[in-house]
Amino acid sequence: MKGILTKKEPEKSLLVVLKKTGGRSRAGRITSRHRGGGAKRLYRIIDFGEEHLGVRGKVEAIEYDPNRDAFIAYMRYQNGKTGYLLAPHGIKVGDEIFCDEKTELNRGNRMRLKHMPVGQLVYNVELEPTRGGKIVKAAGGWARVEAHEGKYTHILLPSSEVRKVLEECFASIGQVSNPEHMYKVLGKAGRTRLKGQRPHVRGTAMNAADHPHGGGEGKTSTGLKYPKTPWGKHALGVKTRRRRWTNVFILQRRKKK
Repeated sequence: MKGILTKKEPEKSLLVVLKKTGGRSRAGRITSRHRGGGAKRLYRIIDFGEEHLGVRGKVEAIEYDPNRDAFIAYMRYQNGKTGYLLAPHGIKVGDEIFCDEKTELNRGNRMRLKHMPVGQLVYNVELEPTRGGKIVKAAGGWARVEAHEGKYTHILLPSSEVRKVLEECFASIGQVSNPEHMYKVLGKAGRTRLKGQRPHVRGTAMNAADHPHGGGEGKTSTGLKYPKTPWGKHALGVKTRRRRWTNVFILQRRKKK
């Protein structure tokens, strides 16, 4: 990782301060448990869409971003503007990246899905035109163009789901940088605390008044037919997907591991 990253301070004009919530709502009540603390970090403004359409850019640096597991590329464009992009795997300082309606099949270039050949690996894929990339943005992530049918392109996602996406949507060519992130070992509890995650106590270790799994002598089982949340609801097998109107775009559900 050290050999890939450039020794450079982040660009100040592309930094924003984000206030931490600690998992609390505006009323001050905890709405997301086990959050709080963590190292201070500034957010990098990243171009996920087509902000520099038709303008060639050159990679000036590859930087670490504390807000994501992938690396980011600091770009300088021919019109004099600068910006951050989600860095593709294998990109080097000095390489050119171009975003246009149709362009060369080079690593990091961005164009519409309808011009992508079948079998092409892509990342940072739009779901709605002009809305910017929404999916396939995690470290090492990639999707594959499976087919073109009418006004849609079929894409195989990292989850093994095959989905229809409008062919007018943009996508970047290649794979997201830092695929070795999955092998990273935190090594100690302190590293987790620096990420803003607080300790998670098992329900079976609590008192009966604090959790449905609590109570009993020593290390006992939950004593229930099925595991429950702290509020007594089903903890497993509950459907949480709300946007069911998008079912029409799913050609093949993801395969269970």
